[in-house]
Amino acid sequence: MGIEIERKFLVLDDSWRENAMGILFRQGYLSVEPHRTVRVRLEGDIGKLTIKGKTAGISRLEYEYQIPRQEAMELLDNLCLRPLIEKTRYRVEYAGLIWEVDEFYGANDGLILAEVELESEEAEFERPDWAGQEVSGNPRYYNSNLVKAPFAEW
Repeated sequence: MGIEIERKFLVLDDSWRENAMGILFRQGYLSVEPHRTVRVRLEGDIGKLTIKGKTAGISRLEYEYQIPRQEAMELLDNLCLRPLIEKTRYRVEYAGLIWEVDEFYGANDGLILAEVELESEEAEFERPDWAGQEVSGNPRYYNSNLVKAPFAEW
């Protein structure tokens, strides 16, 4: 069983971009129920299927499996809810942790979020200057909810 513990923040400026390397993500959801989400994702050319449980605090169950690229494309094109989530994910090292910064496109254009995965909910970490308001507990910023209520509609 996997447990995901992450904190999520709005991004204030572009200072994080200096040494960031990004990869294009295309993802969709087969289920966006409150107690479970089922996501299909293409990370570049790598297909993945992810099942996540209900968020409790900043933790939730998470199971992820690699699937063939062609199958991921077929699921995204034919079975996933619309709109799909399109974003570039950048990995940024800061104070010994890897931060993931997501720059969204399409129906969520203009939204930039940063998240950091932690070992425990109580783990202390140094927050970079470019990480602004914390939105970890705000469901509006969950990728699965950006399908139902895209950023462009806020």
